[in-house]
Amino acid sequence: MAPDVVRPDAEGAPRTADFRKLAAAAATAIYTWDTRTSSYSEVYSRLRDWWDVLPDGSNPLAVLVQEFEATGINAGSYTTLADQQAYRSAAVESLRCDSELAKVRERPAPWAGLHVCTISLRVLDQSASTSNTYTAPVSVMVNCPPAVTAPPDHCVMVGFYAAPSRIVY
Repeated sequence: MAPDVVRPDAEGAPRTADFRKLAAAAATAIYTWDTRTSSYSEVYSRLRDWWDVLPDGSNPLAVLVQEFEATGINAGSYTTLADQQAYRSAAVESLRCDSELAKVRERPAPWAGLHVCTISLRVLDQSASTSNTYTAPVSVMVNCPPAVTAPPDHCVMVGFYAAPSRIVY
């Protein structure tokens, strides 16, 4: 078995076989950006690099765009926020995975190694003039060994839901 965390990859994703650690890190990354240091394209590209497209195409990048925009950010709003020197940070408040989620108990993952976690985040939106703190849920799907579509030694994110109607409870 691989060590718990081998190393962060170039995008900051932990290279780990611990699906809970990867789900928590992904949820935090989904809700973290800084207009003072990164363009919208850079933020989106970093997140896109975390997303592992499955061979059957069941998790296309179009879903990534839709769900990322469900966090309240798109190219237009990011430009406006950049004028305000805005940034967002997030911290995990709670994490529930697999059988801890009623929807997963009702409809288990379709293959061994696919995990679903719902993370409650404490999010801080800050700009030069305002500050707002709130709680946001995000569901993250992680593919791990022994799944044939997973890398042999670590887990990868294969999707997330930020839209309220898609959160897995």
